[in-house]
Amino acid sequence: MRHSEFWERMERQLGSGYARVWADTQVMRALDGRTAREALDAGETPKHVWRAVHQTLELPPSER
Repeated sequence: MRHSEFWERMERQLGSGYARVWADTQVMRALDGRTAREALDAGETPKHVWRAVHQTLELPPSER
């Protein structure tokens, strides 16, 4: 997964106005207490971060 696909998925789930705010503020246990943005900036793969987002938002399996 590329970063662009990650952000497209985030916007599809949360809306274009809220996706980046959520990524900057929502701390996730699955990312060792980091936000999605912090994890991406630290070099985590977008796929790994998306899995954490998917789990946190309790999205259906079809969105994985």
